[in-house]
Amino acid sequence: MPFYSRRKFIVLVVAVLSLAVFSLQAQPADLVLHNGTIITIARPGDRSEAIAVRQGKILAVGTNDRIRTYIGKQTKVINLAGKTVVPGFNDAHLHPSPIYPFASPNAIVNLGPDSVRTMGELIALLKRKADLTPEGMPIQGLGYQDTKLGGHPTRRELDQVSRRHPVIIRHSSGHISAVNSFALEAAGVTKTTPDPAGGAFDRDSLGEPNGVCRESAAGIIRSAKFKTVSPLETETLAGYQQCFANYVANGITSITEAGSSFDKRALYEKLQAAGMPIRINLLMSEGQLDDVIKRGIRRGYGNESLRISGIKVFHGNSLSGRTCWLNEPYDLVNPQTGKKDYYGIPPKRSQAELDSLFLKIHRNGLQIACHSNGDREIEMVLAAFEASQQSNPLPNRRHRIEHCSVTTMALLQRIRRDSAMVVLHSYIYEHGDKMLAFGTQRFGMMHPNRTVMEMGIPIAQHSDSPISAAIPLLRIQSLATRRSAEGIVIGENQRISAEDAIRLWTYGGAYASFEEKEKGTLEVGKLADLVVLSDDPTTADVNRLKDIQVLKTIINGQVVYERP
Repeated sequence: MPFYSRRKFIVLVVAVLSLAVFSLQAQPADLVLHNGTIITIARPGDRSEAIAVRQGKILAVGTNDRIRTYIGKQTKVINLAGKTVVPGFNDAHLHPSPIYPFASPNAIVNLGPDSVRTMGELIALLKRKADLTPEGMPIQGLGYQDTKLGGHPTRRELDQVSRRHPVIIRHSSGHISAVNSFALEAAGVTKTTPDPAGGAFDRDSLGEPNGVCRESAAGIIRSAKFKTVSPLETETLAGYQQCFANYVANGITSITEAGSSFDKRALYEKLQAAGMPIRINLLMSEGQLDDVIKRGIRRGYGNESLRISGIKVFHGNSLSGRTCWLNEPYDLVNPQTGKKDYYGIPPKRSQAELDSLFLKIHRNGLQIACHSNGDREIEMVLAAFEASQQSNPLPNRRHRIEHCSVTTMALLQRIRRDSAMVVLHSYIYEHGDKMLAFGTQRFGMMHPNRTVMEMGIPIAQHSDSPISAAIPLLRIQSLATRRSAEGIVIGENQRISAEDAIRLWTYGGAYASFEEKEKGTLEVGKLADLVVLSDDPTTADVNRLKDIQVLKTIINGQVVYERP
């Protein structure tokens, strides 16, 4: 090309690029936030002063001077006055449920430490509920903590609540239920009832069930025929609206429901049509698998507001319920033998059954998300992952181990080799006292967030709500301190920085649902989901991160929550 032609070409390219930049900047933003600290999470330590949003996506991130050029006559401008902005929090595994008024027959009574502190208070609160509940209908509660009450409530305590209603309350782990005599009798559970596969009935010195039902044994009680009154759809929708409003008020902009159904999906469509803004990814329950396959659904079905990524599978039991299956015994005395020979409750499925289920999910283009806590359970899950991939090799499958609580370096090396990912707990604040039963020798490899990060294994975080509170800043504090509410430190070597914890609660959740190109960091072109905080978690006292306030939650460029 002659020099003159080359010069004209360069001038033309510069002119086109300049016009493109001018055109981009000439389009005013719908929303600008400036004069703050923008933690983008795009790269470690990356900070900006301001951010511009247009049509629900991030238009620009940069200095105050640069972002000022995007302000037009119709632009909504928020002066952050030094406050901090982070990407919207993404809870990668929880269980939404409607919140009904206390007097509703469908209300589930909160029995957590914020509500009851003693067995007497628990009984008194449930009696109040019994007084409002028609005879024969269940009185339900959730969240009691045996370690804080001095033990599990038994039928003896719960018979004091009522003998005219079934009383069925669930432990904070969700894996143990305590019930009264009415419930046991209605379910046909007697001294001669055998323990079911994958579960157990606690028994008194005479062999009688004492009302504490572990794992699948609790399912026998729940399957009994009790009097019920189905709530009106308007009541259910209002209950879910309250649940999601609580999420938004804590800065949650995206969630993954672990164990959903098509009925729930239809309900969420109605909620979103009515203005509920949270983005929802669904892991359908394993019972829905045949229907999912019949409908031809594959990973990513749906849109950026409501989608399906895979199937939630149970293989294993509970960490905080101390029922997960271990290779070495728990550090506690087995009441049945008087020795330290308790290994937890084995899963119901055999290895062959698990292999067959995983292959079916894997072969149909769906993500596997398997609940598994104990190291002995996790070994079986990894073997099933490996068998599926050997039978039908697929790239970028991102099969997930949900919770993955008790690990070893050998297990983590297999997880990395298998290209699996983990969705780890950060609930030591609430449940650290229950981990003492696992023995101090295990603490360094329980919820191994730092080691997993250093090994390059993909990781996301979750609340597992209602098992722990869906409050990301409390969860981030738990990741940074590994300290329980009682001051117990579990695995100090696995502490991570607040910034790393934020990344796991934002980008990590997006990666877990194959949405990392759309959200999870504050970068140009990504969805404008972000949270304004009263303080910078990366410079604040890590022991007080839970006290940082969510001032605004923004989804799709719209302010959907503002602290009063």
